[in-house]
Amino acid sequence: MYDALLHTHSGLRWVALILLLVAVFNALASKGKNTYEKKDKMINLFAMITMHTQLLIGLGLYFISPKVQFVDKWMSSETEGGMYRFFNLEHLLMMIIAIVVITIGRKKAESQTEASAKHGKIVLWYSIGLLIILAAIPWPFREALRVEGWF
Repeated sequence: MYDALLHTHSGLRWVALILLLVAVFNALASKGKNTYEKKDKMINLFAMITMHTQLLIGLGLYFISPKVQFVDKWMSSETEGGMYRFFNLEHLLMMIIAIVVITIGRKKAESQTEASAKHGKIVLWYSIGLLIILAAIPWPFREALRVEGWF
């Protein structure tokens, strides 16, 4: 069960990132046209739904993952404790914040009357969410930078 959830969560990450990028670039390209079509609404909706699906899968992983150990493991050693702290706290909180930001952005966009304002809200809020997500992803180079003294 753990492996299936982990692979699903890892694979869906790329779908979510691509959909967020498509939503942002679509909103940027459509902002000057002053039209908000059904395709715009669907792109934004699918990006948000994918993020919510990622959250649900991630929460499932949170309770069964061996990487998630609570406070006693955080203090065990500098390297190992950092990994537990990252998955217990940093990754989880930043992803929840990013999904909340994206959801608020979509709601704010849908409440606007002008098409350019809708696209502007999507660009702003989805970009902020995307940046938070990129900071919270456990990239392979993350630990290498920490060991080399970058962080």
